[in-house]
Amino acid sequence: MQSIWKSKGKKLHARNIEVTTYDYDGERIIVEGFLKDDRFQESHLVTGEKFPPGVIHHMSIRLLVNCSNLVIEDIDMELISVPREVCQETRECLAPIKGLTITRGFTSKVKKIAGGINGCTHLVELLLSMAPAAIQGFAAHQSLKPSGLDKDHAKMMAKYLVNTCHAWREDGPFAHLFEK
Repeated sequence: MQSIWKSKGKKLHARNIEVTTYDYDGERIIVEGFLKDDRFQESHLVTGEKFPPGVIHHMSIRLLVNCSNLVIEDIDMELISVPREVCQETRECLAPIKGLTITRGFTSKVKKIAGGINGCTHLVELLLSMAPAAIQGFAAHQSLKPSGLDKDHAKMMAKYLVNTCHAWREDGPFAHLFEK
C-alpha cells in the first residue's frame, strides 16, 4: 500500500532522540540520551525574534541505574545548545529524580518534578524516552548472564511488562512465563 503522506515540501525541522545503554560495573548500567532539534529554515517567532537555520536544542542526560531494583542512583545532564540564556536556569530541574525507581508512575512523577514551569519540556521528553530504553538496557544486561533471569528478576520484569502492550497483556501469550 502506498502512503498518501509523502514529503513534498522543504524540510523544516527534525527532532532526533537517541538512547544508548552501557554496562557500568556489572551491577549497574548507564543510560545515556541525547535530544537534538534542528531547524532547516529561518524562523520568525511571535516575540519578534529571528533564528537562523541550525540547532535549536541539543541536550544530554546520563542516568546511573541499579539493576537490582531499577533505582536511578545518579543523574548528569548537559545543555549543549539552547535557544535562550534563561534556559540555562533549568540545569538542576532533574536533580530530584535521583532516587526514583523506573516503574509504573514514573512518568507522572517526572512531570510533577520537572514539568511546566518547574523545568524544561525538552528535558522531560528526553527523560521519558529514556525510561523504556532503560528497561531494554536492563534486559540486555541481564541476558548476558548464562543463567538468564532469576526468580526475583523475573518478578521485577513482570511489574514492568505485564499489561504494557498487547503482546504482554495479562491474558496474552507471554505473561504466564512469569508465574513459574
